Amino acid sequence: MHNKISVIIPTYNEGDHIANLISEIKRHSVGLDCEIIVADGGSIDETAESVLTTTATLVRSSQKGRGAQLNAGAEKATGNILFFLHADSQPPERFLYDVLEAVKSGHNAGCFRLKFDSNHWFLGVNAWFTRFNVNAVRFGDQGLFVTRELFDKTGGYRNDYILLEDQEMVIRLKKFGARFKVLKKSMTTSARKYLENGVISLQLNFFIIWWNYYLGKSQAELVKIYKKRILDTKIQEEDATPKEALAKP
Repeated sequence: MHNKISVIIPTYNEGDHIANLISEIKRHSVGLDCEIIVADGGSIDETAESVLTTTATLVRSSQKGRGAQLNAGAEKATGNILFFLHADSQPPERFLYDVLEAVKSGHNAGCFRLKFDSNHWFLGVNAWFTRFNVNAVRFGDQGLFVTRELFDKTGGYRNDYILLEDQEMVIRLKKFGARFKVLKKSMTTSARKYLENGVISLQLNFFIIWWNYYLGKSQAELVKIYKKRILDTKIQEEDATPKEALAKP
């Protein structure tokens, strides 16, 4: 069976480096059938213009929020393997070859391990735990691959999710019988948010948000907690009330 990989990147004001990321993905995918789709959530910088200078496809999501943007990108994708990648993550060498090998060996979903672009000891400990196939340590920065068949079966990401959309998706993939694999290589992500907010302080706040999520708090309530506790100019609160008709995890 011929395999085509669609790399889907959600963006919001990533104009300073999105073109470089696209170039890196192209370098890692030489010899593969691969397309790159950037799903933008209404950036007010040069993100769209930067994407249009590359061979990637730009999708303008009609709804803000990472879940909605990922779905908009997936809708445009033509590959039978989808790989969702955060714009501030740096993939390892030949990462798409690793994804393809995992799919060929029978795994229809999975991710990479995580590491930070900082040598802070606490971040190193955090990253070490991502090697385990445990839902509590699944983060979007690790990237997520899933076959088109399984993605469509789950109904995709939840459009009403602004926070923890990747973790919710992984939980639901497994409920649909995903043969999930954590690959041995690591995705590198920026430690900027940790350094700006304080490493221990930010991790504590992330735990508070995670705990409130598992207590059943709505996305609007979680975003309110996030904005109160964490310095991050890119979090955009949704205009609409979360869709209660969508199944909760």
